[in-house]
Amino acid sequence: MQNRQPNSSRRSFFAGAATVGAAAAAVVAIPHVATPVAAEPEAVRQPPEKGGGYHLSAHVKHYYKTTQL
Repeated sequence: MQNRQPNSSRRSFFAGAATVGAAAAAVVAIPHVATPVAAEPEAVRQPPEKGGGYHLSAHVKHYYKTTQL
């Protein structure tokens, strides 16, 4: 009986094929990653001279929704 070493070219082929497959999957998946859409900034309001600068903004509305039971 002779001890044969596995064919290294076959092993290299399958390792290369796995690498190419993983790279192809990454290339296909990357363009589909959604970029977050920036929210439109609200107009900057000047604070009143005598206080009372409260106004109902989207942030405040969201806070009120989170506190409802």
